[in-house]
Amino acid sequence: MSIERNTASVSKFFRIVRNFSIQTPVWGTAIRYFTKPDERFDLTLVSRRVYGRVDEFIVIMAAAGLDSVEQALPEQLLVLPTESQLMKMKIDAGYENDASAR
Repeated sequence: MSIERNTASVSKFFRIVRNFSIQTPVWGTAIRYFTKPDERFDLTLVSRRVYGRVDEFIVIMAAAGLDSVEQALPEQLLVLPTESQLMKMKIDAGYENDASAR
């Protein structure tokens, strides 16, 4: 797993995703995903299942309200941004999690 070195952009991105997850109404456009027992200690599993890639673990962590990647992910309904919403959030935060694009 690789994470952006610019911690300010990571923090801003985390807040944007967390706010989206908390504030999106039930009728709002979002991906709704109920976490599974095997994902409890591996956020990359959720990332792969939802987005088709492992590198969106920060999104999962923020949506779940976790403080660290080592914290257990309880079984819960996550409200996650769609691909287009996620792209806009990354641009707004100045965040890039693709190491080859930095």
